[in-house]
Amino acid sequence: MVSSIILTLIAIAFLLIVIEDIIHVNKAKTTLFFGTLCWIISFIFPINGQSPDTIQSLLNHNILEIASLWLFLMAAMTFVAYLNSKGFIENIVNRIMPKRISERKLMFLVGVFAFLFSSISDNVTATLISLAVVLSLKIEAKKLIRYATLIIFAVNSGGVSLITGDVTTLMIFLDGKVTISNLLLLIVPAFISVMLLAALLSIGLNGQLDFTKTKQKRIEKTDITIAVIFLSTVIATLTLSVLYSVPPLLTFLFGLSMMFLVAQFLMRKKDINKDMIDFIREIEYDTLLFFVGVLLLVGALKEVGMLSHFSELYTIMAPEYANYLMGILSAGVDNVPLTAALLKADIVMTQQHWLSFTYATGVGGSMLIIGSAAGIIAMSKVKELTFMNYLRLSFYLLICYTVGYTGSYLMAGFV
Repeated sequence: MVSSIILTLIAIAFLLIVIEDIIHVNKAKTTLFFGTLCWIISFIFPINGQSPDTIQSLLNHNILEIASLWLFLMAAMTFVAYLNSKGFIENIVNRIMPKRISERKLMFLVGVFAFLFSSISDNVTATLISLAVVLSLKIEAKKLIRYATLIIFAVNSGGVSLITGDVTTLMIFLDGKVTISNLLLLIVPAFISVMLLAALLSIGLNGQLDFTKTKQKRIEKTDITIAVIFLSTVIATLTLSVLYSVPPLLTFLFGLSMMFLVAQFLMRKKDINKDMIDFIREIEYDTLLFFVGVLLLVGALKEVGMLSHFSELYTIMAPEYANYLMGILSAGVDNVPLTAALLKADIVMTQQHWLSFTYATGVGGSMLIIGSAAGIIAMSKVKELTFMNYLRLSFYLLICYTVGYTGSYLMAGFV
């Protein structure tokens, strides 16, 4: 009975996200309300007779995941906000963009940039940077939705073949299901699917974009130093995570502290340090609160036992078909607990199947705007990008996901 009530509340919460542009109620408010309500109910009416201590332990685990993501986002968004305000992104656009470029060509450039950047960075940072570049170009609202959609798919695709690029890829690797060299086979099908989506989304984009070269802001030595610290932080995050299993959150917070110390002591400009602190206050907390609400809902979904039922797919169909569906299911359920549930189920599959599963869970979340961190960030950053607007492009996304999955399965056959 309690499980049914919680599932109903979760369904209502996701429905309110879908119709946000109709009811005009911020999704951060609704998800936070229903997310906390589900957990309160689980304490008052324990699921399966669990003790308060057990529920508290489950909540603590969920809160730890939320806090880690919250702090990581806070650090990454502070870096991006600073660099954007100092004109770094604007200057890059002014330097690399021609005075005139076709909308179609820009679509492919955005896809390549997001794909490559997510390969060397985490999905959160790659999404923030890619969106910042596109938003600086003053693109028409309807067309901006297409570019944002491509960024979401490209970012999720770019990190799937590297253990530093996607959490689920790392989980599957650490469980011994795949090897690093074999994961590299996923690069080709992942890139092809991104280029296919760029081609589909560019249909009807026949216009030209004229860029007015704006007067570049003066870049101070401090700004250049901060940019170097940001790049070093990204590299250190990847390196330390692989070599010593240092959590990315810890490295990024260290990089943020370096940014503050450099501004205050090395550059001898204490007024700059004050400005640095102000950037934290200017972060869009709607984005962070939305993350909290969504992850609370997903955590509640996990605790009522819904995720454990997904492994039953493998008893009624072949792994190659079950993996394909699991990828699509990851658009509605967080792919991390979904992958964890499948790994704990000890399902026997060949390495070819595990590689295709890696692609499915990494990219399948792109099917829905709420299915991945990249999608949630994009929806909070691009006001025109709503659940329904994104859903209108779902057919294109499904085609490209299918092509990428089929390619990953065929490529994995060479193992």
